[in-house]
Formats: sequence, C-alpha cells, structure tokens
Amino acid sequence: MSDQRNLIIAIGLSLAILLGFQFFFEAPRQERMQKLAEQQAAEQATQANQGPDGSLIPAAPNTAGTGSPVPGTGSVTGTMPGAPALPANPGASRAAAMKLSPRVPVNSPRLGGSIALKGGRIDDLTMLDYKQTIEDGSPAVTLFSPNGAPRPYFSQFGWVPIGDLKVPDSDTVWVADHPSLQPARPLTLSWENGQGVRFIQVIEIDDNFMMTVTQRVENNSTAVVSAHPYGRVARTHTPQTLGFYILHEGPLGVFNDVLKEVDYDDLEEGPADVNTSTGGWIGITDKYWLAALIPNPKVPYTGTFRYNQSSTQKTYQADFLTQAPQVIPPGATAQLVSHIFAGAKEVNLLDRYMEQMGIAQFDLAVDFGWFYFLTKPLFFVLDYFFKLLGNFGLAILLLTVCVKAVFFPLANKSYKSMSKMKALQPEMTKLRERYGDDRTKMNQEMMAMYKREKVNPASGCLPIMVQIPVFFALYKVMFVTIEMRHQPFFGWIHDLAAPDPMYLVTLFGAIPWDPPQFLMIGIWPIFMGASMYVQQLLNPQPADPVQAKIFLFMPLFFTFLLGSFPAGLVIYWTWNNLLSVTQQWIIMKRMGVAIKPT
Repeated sequence: MSDQRNLIIAIGLSLAILLGFQFFFEAPRQERMQKLAEQQAAEQATQANQGPDGSLIPAAPNTAGTGSPVPGTGSVTGTMPGAPALPANPGASRAAAMKLSPRVPVNSPRLGGSIALKGGRIDDLTMLDYKQTIEDGSPAVTLFSPNGAPRPYFSQFGWVPIGDLKVPDSDTVWVADHPSLQPARPLTLSWENGQGVRFIQVIEIDDNFMMTVTQRVENNSTAVVSAHPYGRVARTHTPQTLGFYILHEGPLGVFNDVLKEVDYDDLEEGPADVNTSTGGWIGITDKYWLAALIPNPKVPYTGTFRYNQSSTQKTYQADFLTQAPQVIPPGATAQLVSHIFAGAKEVNLLDRYMEQMGIAQFDLAVDFGWFYFLTKPLFFVLDYFFKLLGNFGLAILLLTVCVKAVFFPLANKSYKSMSKMKALQPEMTKLRERYGDDRTKMNQEMMAMYKREKVNPASGCLPIMVQIPVFFALYKVMFVTIEMRHQPFFGWIHDLAAPDPMYLVTLFGAIPWDPPQFLMIGIWPIFMGASMYVQQLLNPQPADPVQAKIFLFMPLFFTFLLGSFPAGLVIYWTWNNLLSVTQQWIIMKRMGVAIKPT
C-alpha cells in the first residue's frame, strides 16, 4: 500500500471521527444549550432600552419601565430617557466623529487612543505594536472607534437605576481629574446627578491591554438609593469574518467555567442569549483581537448577548449586569471593581492574566478547538523554538524533526515493510499476468505471498494516522495564534500565516495580474508537490493499474490543494516529506532494494 493511499485512508478516517463527534455529541450538546438559553431568556428579564446610537442599555431585572420589551425577545421599543440621539452616519470620518466629545488621551506602551468624556465611553483604542499589513508605513490596527465613525465599536460602564434615581447616560459629560490616562496614574471621572448622588469611575491601565474600572456611588442625599452596575461592549455593522469552520469570530464568554460561543447570524435570529454566572468573562472576538469584560469574580451577574437593528445599522452587544442591586444608605458609598481586556490575543499574556487575576478559562479566547490538549502544547513547543532560534520558520523545521524522532520507530517499521513490498514488485507483476482477470485468485495468491514473506501491506497506515492529528494541530496553531501573524521565514516568505505569494502563473511576480484562486500556486507548494512525487516513486505501486494512475496525480492534486494554505504549513509538509524520503532511501539502501521508479 502506498504512502499516498495510506494518507487518504487516514484523512478519511479522521474526517469520519470529526463528523461523528459533531453529529452524535456536539450537535445534541449545542441543542441542549440552546434550549437552556431560551428557557433562561423566558424566565429572566432581558429587557434593554435602545440607546441613542442603536446600542442596548440593560434594564433592571424584574422591573418594567419605559421602552422595556417583552422579556426574552431582545427587541426594543423605546430609547433611554433623557438621551438625545447622536449622529450615527456610517459614512462619517473617524476624525469628525472624534470631535463630537471632549476626550482624555490614553497613553500606554501598547495602547493609544482616547476616552470620550461624553458618555464616559472607551471608544478610541489603537494597538500600537500591530500593523495592518507587512508593508512599510502600514498604520497600526484600530480596535475601538467612536460613534459616528464608519464602524463604531466601544465599551461603556454605567448603572441601571431602581426608582427615580438619575444616573449618567450617553449624553452625560464627565469631569476628569487628569489630562490623560497612563499606567501607574489612574484617571477618575466624576458626575453629580443633582440629587446629592455622585457617580465616579476610576479607570486604570497596565502596560499591555488590561484596564481596571472601579464604579463608585457616593450617596450624599437623605434617601436610600439603589442601582445595578453594568458593563457592555458593543459594535455596529456586521463585521467581516473569514467564515472558517475551525475559527469562531463573534460573541463569546465563559460562564461557570464553560465556554459559550455565539455566531452573529444566530444572534440575529434571537432571542437574546442570557447566562448567569459568578466569575468568568464575556465579550466579542475577532480572529486576533478581543474585547472582553471581566466582572468581579465574587459578584453574581447576568451576561447577555444582544442584537438590535435600528433604521441605520445593526448592533451586536455583550454585557453584564449584577444580579443584586447595590443599596446605598445616606452618607454611604458602594463600589464595584471590574476589568476590560481590549487588545491582541497573545497566548502567554492571556495565560498570565488568567493566573494572576483568576479569570476562569481566559485562555479559551484563542480558539484552540477540540484538540486543545494537543494544539496548545504544540504552540508552546513552537514558541520555545522561536525564542531559541529567532525565526518561526526554523522553529517549524525543528518541530518537524522532533515529530519525526518521536514517530521514528513506527515509521522505521513501516518503511521496512514498504521496502519489502517494493522488492516484491516483480513477483506481484507475475501474479497479475498469470491470473489476469481472476482477481479473487490473484488476491489469494498475493495474501499468501505476503504471509510467506512476512510482509504487512497495511503497515504504512499507522505512521500516517498518528501524524494526522499533529498536522491538524499545527494548522490550527498557524491559523488562530497571533504569534504567527506577520512572521517571516527567508527569501520571499514574509508572513508564515499567509499563503506563499510567489505564484507560478505570474512568473513569480514578473506578470502583474491577479489570477483566480485555484491558480494561485506559490513556489513552496511546488516544492511540496515535487517532494511528494519523489516519495511516491520510492513506494510500492498499487496492484490496480487504474489506481496507480490515479495516485500518479496525487502530488499535483495536493499542490493545488495546499496552494492557499499558510506557507508555514506547506513548509512543514515539504520538510516532512524530505525527511521521510531520506529515511526511506537509507532503509532501502540497507536492505538492497533497487531505488528506481516502478
């Protein structure tokens, strides 16, 4: 049995396992979770008032107020009282939108931007050390944008009042105590409601992507006041997603130590997705970027994913609302400390936050998938080799050598058996000529020959099978981890997470045209196809001539198939093929098997 046939069998079995898992386990589990969410949505208040920009402001649990929808529907019928509409023109420029509010600059080593004093929104954040492209002079990646910009995306903390308490809203202009927010120098925003109650937000930022928000209420009135603190992350317009099955982009969170992911289109179909928890986090993720709210781990809350469509735009939101209100007697003060992460999903950074701050399952923001037990350790190995060698491409090559070393005994046994099979090719040819169309008799004689010569024709399957999960895991690591983004190799490979850009049909860049996707075959995929062809020549050929001709085209098929894969993965496969060819050639040489095409 040839190595290519074993590969096809292994891939087929792997897909059958994955599809079986999805059909018999994952789909029923998702159905149960959906029913549970709908039940929770029917039993709990998921009321929300539409803010001036179409985003949703939570309402107090178990209370009915102006603009409250039918519980569990997630629809809205009114706006937040006292909050006039702000411009929400999708065509407006970001610069013009920034002028709609006085601002306090954000100055940290890795985050730049500003906080809008009008509404107290964190709505202008740029990740300073991540560029949009690999081109020189490429601008930094912008995460948050203010209302009025083309695609608003922001975070906001506030209070849902109980009774007649006047709370700050989206029209409130806060007073700042410092001209900027910097690490080690918190920013305090304050506002007096005219009823003797003072609302305060203390915002702190670290050297990376985490902010701490302390919501404080000082009751200087003569009456008891009550309110539910909340936090929310909202974005307007449906984001452009890659649409890959292996990657989740959209609302997600961890509730009671269980990860929950919600697609944008599922959220549009409704109802609002409600989850109760103590600890965990809730937010919205892109492939590489995350905006996540981390409620106080000791305070029970309701986390909700919402969707709303106003006359001008769609809005997606993730928010938390404390289940119990803060009751503040006259002369007393109450506060709640929460956090917001807004930045790049760096694996080591997320792990450090998870450990130091006790954020449950925060590392699951990186979509390592079902093979988490293999994918994440594989990432750490690659990351260690990268720090050792200074190049992720070299790290991939070293990882390949390590994988080959681990599976060397299996591969060695397999290649010995395949070499015996190749040595028996003349005998197999004689059997085919002798029995002609009597396939039953021919197969019987071949099995007898295999038994006599102590050859197992299926021995090549096992090494391929055990390496398939490694291949999938490496593909996942390259696809979802930001550490691989914009990492160069040598020569023309400037981004290992992107396909090889030197296309054959453009004469490697000499002809300036944009070829169809299936023709975008780079140099490394050609190397991979060539190495696969050489390996095929060393393998025993199938007994069936038609099957042999089909396998002859397998290297060409895989060349086109892997043309759009990340260059790092193609480099891995090519290097793996070369190591296999070398190992197989040495074994055949030692066994005296003729090294020539059959």
